[in-house]
Amino acid sequence: MNAQQPLPLIGVTMGDGAGIGPEVIVPAVLDAATLGRCRPVVIGDAARLREAARILGTDCEIVTVEAPAAAESVPGRINVIDLGLLPADLPWGVLSTEAGNAAYEYIRLAARLALAGEIDGICTAPLNKEALHAAGHVFPGHTELLAHFTGVEEVSMMLSTEKVKVIHVTTHIGLIDAVNRIEPGLVERTVRRGHEAMVRAGVPEPVIGVCGINPHAGENGLFGYGEEEEKIVPALETVRRDGIDARGPLPADTAFFLASRGDYDLIVAMYHDQGHGPVKVLGIEAGVNLTVGLPVIRTSVDHGTAFDIAGTGKAEAGSMIEALRQAAEMSTAR
Repeated sequence: MNAQQPLPLIGVTMGDGAGIGPEVIVPAVLDAATLGRCRPVVIGDAARLREAARILGTDCEIVTVEAPAAAESVPGRINVIDLGLLPADLPWGVLSTEAGNAAYEYIRLAARLALAGEIDGICTAPLNKEALHAAGHVFPGHTELLAHFTGVEEVSMMLSTEKVKVIHVTTHIGLIDAVNRIEPGLVERTVRRGHEAMVRAGVPEPVIGVCGINPHAGENGLFGYGEEEEKIVPALETVRRDGIDARGPLPADTAFFLASRGDYDLIVAMYHDQGHGPVKVLGIEAGVNLTVGLPVIRTSVDHGTAFDIAGTGKAEAGSMIEALRQAAEMSTAR
């Protein structure tokens, strides 16, 4: 980065205030390495952050700002755009429509600020889907919310850990629906989005492994009904003609092992659990969720609201620190 270039402004949405979001945000935005990479501005609730800091025993100054540009990035200070939507007596670890609605509003404001160029990227703490729905906002999660607010019809979810990165062709739908939705065009677009994200992240010629749908990737028609040949192979032939190194269809049970030892820079999973299971085994503590295909950078922790430990000070901030790192790096690369 040029010495004169200001550090990127990253909007950090607080997620569900009844969960561990506030407790992972406080140490993450105070972290010296974070402050060396970006200027974080929390979009959330100042009182809830102060309560989280008290629980953690963290001495810091939590300052309300009207706009991201007003944030001062100095050690010991947390800048927050305070929407003031949470009741003062909101219990920790309990489903709340108020917290679900607030999480929705944090995302809406972050998307507006990003599209207006007031922040360079978005980093999200976890929301609770049940609380979001109870508040009347029927979206599967952050990915779909951000696509809605930014006017994008199709995005992809990518999970990133130190050992393996995976992008998903389908995510929050049932398995039967996922298989029906997979078709060559969707596979092709997903591979292209993954390739672009890896190039942006500093891998100029990524090697991409593409999973099959059936066990053993169909084993030449032995398993399934030819889904690999019908739905995946045509997409791979198309992207290869454009110079993208996409290999497969691969048996999913070995693809992630090969990726973890360095054979592949990115794995393309066909459905949610095919990608999420191995990634969470290999590195959930510092895993990061990226939304690929948006007009703005968005990263997130790769864990949920953890209601069972919310308000206890036990939550680990490693995934949030890593999410901020990747948001800063990809925002700078833009």
